[in-house]
Formats: sequence, C-alpha cells, structure tokens
Amino acid sequence: MQWAVGAAFIVVASVAGAQDARLRDRLDSSTAARVGAIIDSARFAGLPTRPLTSKALEGASKGAPGPRIVAAVSRLAGELRSAREVLGPASESELDAAASALILGVRRADLVAVRSARSGERLTVPLAVLADLVAYGVPPEAATQAVVRLAEGNGEDEALLDFRRDVERDIALGAPPAAAAAVRLNSAGLAETAARAGTDVQTGGPPRPRKP
Repeated sequence: MQWAVGAAFIVVASVAGAQDARLRDRLDSSTAARVGAIIDSARFAGLPTRPLTSKALEGASKGAPGPRIVAAVSRLAGELRSAREVLGPASESELDAAASALILGVRRADLVAVRSARSGERLTVPLAVLADLVAYGVPPEAATQAVVRLAEGNGEDEALLDFRRDVERDIALGAPPAAAAAVRLNSAGLAETAARAGTDVQTGGPPRPRKP
C-alpha cells in the first residue's frame, strides 16, 4: 500500500512537472510563476488543472501579454469553482464546459436547468453545446432554453450536436443567431421554445423559417 501511494505521488509530480516545463518554456518567468501559483491553488482545491494550463498556453500562442494571460487563467479557475458548486461531483470535461459557458455569460441558474434536464446523465455535450451557441451569438437565455428542451425532448447527445451544427451553418449563411436557434427548434417540433428563443429582425414577430 505504501509503495502504491508513493508511486501515485511520483506520477502526479511528473505530470505537474511536465505542465510547469511547458509554462516555463512558453511564458516569461513572472507570468509563468503567477500562472503556476493559480494552478497549484486549483490543484489543492481538487479542481482540474489541464484547462488552466491550456488557457495559459493558448494565450501564449496568441501573443497575449502576461497580465492578460494571468487574468484569463484566474477567471477560468474561479468559474471552475463556481461550476463545481453548481454541478457537484463532475468530470473534468463537464466542469470545463460549464466554466466556459459561465465566462460567456451563462448564469449559474442556467447550469442548474441543464443539470435538471439531464439528471443522472453526462453533461459534457449539453454544456459544450450551450457554450458554443452563446459563443455564436445566441442570447444565453435562448441558448439555455434550446438545450434544455432538446435534452428533455430527446436526451441524445447526437440531437444536440446536430442542432449546434445546423444553427452554426444558418448563422454562417446570414441568419441572426437568435432567429437561427428559434427556426431550428421549430423544425424540431419545439415551437413553444422557438417562440421564446428569438424574433424576426424585420417584423418583430416569430422568426420566419429559412431554408437550410
């Protein structure tokens, strides 16, 4: 048993060392130290650290200044804590998706709604779709309503992924984000939610169906 604990410690230390090496290689010394402190704090709190390291490395790849990288990593750490408070025991991917949604403007109550719609099931896909819809420009409330209704009505990850793909395509073709979500909900037979999800930008009424 003692050997097993020691081996586990070595594995954890090796992973942490690899992450620190990447940060040291890509960030200036001050930024690497501050990011490392945030990651150490998150690890001590039992939060996933991979998303934090990825966020820092993403900032480095984009040439972001050190203070902005530190701020982004710190905010993500805070939202990971918030996500765990809302979701309770959850996987790294679920917390990462939930934290991304919170950063984009989704409310904690919205996460609760998604969790309730998928009680006892994996939340990674619904939360990731929610975050993506908001990133595309769909208002958080409308995006949440869409994800909740789809999760309740079908429950399959594939339906949510198809919905996200269709909305993204419609937006790329020029549809307003809220209207695109509403039209796709309507085509899925969820007219009540579609009516709440967006209005037609020309008439102020329900969004007009557009050809896919």
